[in-house]
Amino acid sequence: MWRRLCSALGRLRGSPAAVLAGGGRLPAAMERAVVRCVPSEPKLSLRFVLPDGSARHMQRDQAEPLGRALARIATNAAKGHAKTGKKNKKARAEDGPAGEAAAVAPAVRLFSRDGEEVAEEVPNSAAWQDGAVLQIGEAQYRVERNPPALTELQLPRSLLAGFPVCPKVSTEFAAPHHCLFRWYREQHPAAVGEPAASGDGPTWVEMSAERVFTPSNALVGLRLKLQCTPGDGAQRYGLPREVESSGPVEAGPGACTFDSRHLYTKKVCGEGSVRTVSYNILADSYAQTEFSRTVLYPYCAPYALELDYRQNLLKKELAGYSADLICLQEVDKSVFVDSLAPALDAFGLEGLFKIKEKQHEGLATFYRRDKFSLLTQHDIAFSEALLSDPLQKELCDKLAKYPIVQEKVLQRSSVLQVSVLQSTTDPSRKICVGNTHLYWHPKGGNIRLIQIAVALSHIRHIACDLYPSVPVIFCGDFNSTPSSGTYSFISSGGIAEDHEDWVSNGEEERCNMPLSHPFELLSACGEPAYTNYVGGFHGCLDYIFVDRNALEVEQVIPLPSHEEVTTHQALPSVSHPSDHIALICDLKWK
Repeated sequence: MWRRLCSALGRLRGSPAAVLAGGGRLPAAMERAVVRCVPSEPKLSLRFVLPDGSARHMQRDQAEPLGRALARIATNAAKGHAKTGKKNKKARAEDGPAGEAAAVAPAVRLFSRDGEEVAEEVPNSAAWQDGAVLQIGEAQYRVERNPPALTELQLPRSLLAGFPVCPKVSTEFAAPHHCLFRWYREQHPAAVGEPAASGDGPTWVEMSAERVFTPSNALVGLRLKLQCTPGDGAQRYGLPREVESSGPVEAGPGACTFDSRHLYTKKVCGEGSVRTVSYNILADSYAQTEFSRTVLYPYCAPYALELDYRQNLLKKELAGYSADLICLQEVDKSVFVDSLAPALDAFGLEGLFKIKEKQHEGLATFYRRDKFSLLTQHDIAFSEALLSDPLQKELCDKLAKYPIVQEKVLQRSSVLQVSVLQSTTDPSRKICVGNTHLYWHPKGGNIRLIQIAVALSHIRHIACDLYPSVPVIFCGDFNSTPSSGTYSFISSGGIAEDHEDWVSNGEEERCNMPLSHPFELLSACGEPAYTNYVGGFHGCLDYIFVDRNALEVEQVIPLPSHEEVTTHQALPSVSHPSDHIALICDLKWK
């Protein structure tokens, strides 16, 4: 493997003009010595292939003097030569006394890029520099320090025609957007005009050199292969790696609920505007239960509830919105790490994740890298904030008078994700982006009021104290209809202590307290008839609240028609990946 690495690096880097150790030309086929040296680790690794063909992988202390490492290399080289001699007894016999001399350790020296021999007392961390030359006897090795490398390359398990295939690419000393990609399709056995496949493996035909590949219907039934070469943006490339799809491309579902919405979002909106999406994407941990299949979503084809299938739809839907901000709820941690973050990274979006307490799912906020940079994050868990944050002491003291409600609030795992972003083109423009998912129970209106009071108090501290006058965009699944106390509180700035939601679960759980907040928030997408449509319920639960004094709504992307939503009875379906519908609007600074 490491001989292939050295050869590949040699082809990709090219040879320097002079032999650093002696002033002559570098041999065209000079081998490579690959060094991995990370400041946070005590040891560095050194890999190379000896002239006898044996690979060597050494771990040395970074602080160790170079001389000790060179002595060890010499010992290894001598042992390697001796083993080679033993394998060829006839050659040893013919060599006579010279055969014994072959086991003597060769001279091993290291030369810097400018041809100076590196002193033996120099520590390893400083000695093994990129471009140096290691000499073992007559053999010379070009040192590659921390070359770009792939640590992970994966393709999704499910591939659908017409849906983007976004590989998961993890790198070291490289960046996915600097890597080289080559996509291949399996040659169809009966393809006309193409050479017949030969040998044991399939024949592959190159299709694309883009990071994301969308297979056409013509590729249904064929597998895909991706070759990725890691790069660091400085014309350095590492060893390429290949991965083949586990199965063939399958036919897509045809028209999806979001296709007509994409007609409004073909391009990223201009400077000064912010396209914002809020979407509960339905956690896999909730979709893949017997209760979900038989009670919640019995109308949905079982395969359409599978994670891989839904992820295909979701990635195409989100990519097609060309959004600047995406706030997602019910995001499985594994889905964020393995699917959404890599996919949306390919479309220019950076992702942040906040997991719920004691859960496998949480919140994700994505922002467009060329429009925004992250200044600070201020995520909280509601229960923890109530108990320990001085900002919440007044509310905590009020809640202590109602121990039954207090206990219920503190048992909830709900969290709030808050990110302060700064415009990359106008540093004076900052926004405070909130994202949350409130308690779900239909009779939990009083719990939701406490949760939203904690959220708005926390956001007030950020948007009024830490970053005075910064505009607020607050997205989420609030599990509250427009007639609820929570919606009224957010929109009006206050709620009376006698509001009916304080007794939403009966007299035993009554808790009366007046609440207020300083913001003037507007539901940017209004009050749609529904944002959640399942067999037993439909209603508006999701919102994008914006600071009406600082932001104006330029455009609201129409929701799918009722006919589209109910084509397969309800949501989710073969043409829609969640039981919720994404809200999308274009906002503009006033």
